[in-house]
Amino acid sequence: MEINRRGIIKYSIIGILVLFVLVYPAQIYQIFLNLVSVIMPLILGAVLAYALNILCVRLEKHMFPNTKHRWLKKLRRPLVIVLALVIVILVMTGVFRLVLPQFISALTDFFKSIPAFFSDVSNLAKDINSHSAIPDQLKSIDINWSSVQSKVMKFLSSGVGGVFGSTFKIVTGVAKGIFNFILALTFAIYILATKDKLKLQLDKASRAFIKSKHLQKIKYVLDVTNKMFSSFIVGQVTEAIILGTLCALGMFIFRFPYALPVGAFVGITSLVPIFGAWAGGAVGFLLIAVESPLKAILFVIFILVLQQIESNLIYPRVVGTSIGLPGIWVLAAITVGGGLGGIVGMLLGVPVAATIYQLFKNETNRRLTESKS
Repeated sequence: MEINRRGIIKYSIIGILVLFVLVYPAQIYQIFLNLVSVIMPLILGAVLAYALNILCVRLEKHMFPNTKHRWLKKLRRPLVIVLALVIVILVMTGVFRLVLPQFISALTDFFKSIPAFFSDVSNLAKDINSHSAIPDQLKSIDINWSSVQSKVMKFLSSGVGGVFGSTFKIVTGVAKGIFNFILALTFAIYILATKDKLKLQLDKASRAFIKSKHLQKIKYVLDVTNKMFSSFIVGQVTEAIILGTLCALGMFIFRFPYALPVGAFVGITSLVPIFGAWAGGAVGFLLIAVESPLKAILFVIFILVLQQIESNLIYPRVVGTSIGLPGIWVLAAITVGGGLGGIVGMLLGVPVAATIYQLFKNETNRRLTESKS
């Protein structure tokens, strides 16, 4: 009787929640968005900790793995975390120090050439007008300059207000972004420093509230998911290094300028699957175009060829092999993920598809083995 009563209460609560969701979907969705916005720094911190942990695990294997000194064992984890952060910061700093000065110099040269361009256009217009009847026709046009002036002043006043408003929003957004990043980084470091303790606490809570048969299935799915995501990150970094190296070598061979900075930037942006290299290619085009428009066009052709090689040969083999996902499904996952979630969808599409593929493959093999026995 007690069991039936508990079942009735449980299913009644579930029914009420489902009905509430059906009646107030917009309000619940807004509450969900607000909640995600509040905890977003913590989510980013957890993601950052997961990515850094892949590097930390590899560093721990080589940093005093068999030491018997207690003080060294205590310092081992903090040293690994600091070393991992230093490696990431040095790599990012090196890439941006290669790219940013060249990019700023190219933009400076571009803006310096604008007055000369307008001067040439103005001289061309004067030559055309001197040989045509357009000035006489313009004199016959009656223009209400007072009306034009009032409209221009109204536009400028509203524009200035809009500029100040936009500037305030930009400054506020940047400040909020910096604060969230510091909070996320702090949370990530805390997770890495106490990951063993957190794992024990999570295991204890899971055993207390989840039945053992369900807990085994959950752990199995999480183990497969962790393996696929960590392998994807390693494969993605490997693919980015290969692509950046090939881009720099190709630019050296074809004598394109800025080979090293553009190659490094293409490698960094290619961490976004398939389409990330286009962003690096766009920066390379702007840098080269200032020096030689013809070489910039040839560089675009080079990037198109390199992108085809990367999309159809390098990426499916390197990343697909690391996660055990066939190349055709890698391309399909990127296409579907990008269509559903943009850049985030591209990043998550491949490891999610690899996880589903591996779970389905294991279940298929298990059922076939049981049917034979």
